[in-house]
Amino acid sequence: MAKLKVYRTPAGFYDAYVAAPSQKAALAAWGSDANLFTRGLAEIVSDPELTAEPLANPGAVIRRMRTAEDEPEAAPTTKRPGKAAAAPAPKRKPKPKPSRAALDDAEAAIEAAETRQAEERRAQKSAEEALAAKRRALDKAHAEERIKLDRARIAARDDYDAALDDWRDD
Repeated sequence: MAKLKVYRTPAGFYDAYVAAPSQKAALAAWGSDANLFTRGLAEIVSDPELTAEPLANPGAVIRRMRTAEDEPEAAPTTKRPGKAAAAPAPKRKPKPKPSRAALDDAEAAIEAAETRQAEERRAQKSAEEALAAKRRALDKAHAEERIKLDRARIAARDDYDAALDDWRDD
């Protein structure tokens, strides 16, 4: 059997400890999909007082309330005597604001095209209305001509029928 190591990761106000043969096994015990070790969120514990219970229950996650002693110490804030403070990094010159000219030109081109297209649609609509009026006039003229021709045919039929009746009587 592989030698067990004790691993710890923070879990809210608690620390979660697990005795496992590898980091992968510890991550599986915690139910983590992410590698907490590479992110600096998990570590190996060597303190015998903290490792006793997890080693007694290998593979089980042991939760302990985190205390102030468990917290990592903050970095010292005092400067070393005799050491000059590092000069602040020079500020970089901000990049100039990008030119809007190309965008303005593109928007103006779209506006001009929309105006031109609207005028073309108005002209097309006028032409369609004129054509529709011409068609109505043509239909009216055809109807009048048909009525006139039908009346002439009726009159010719009446004359023929009368002439046929006269011929039969003779």
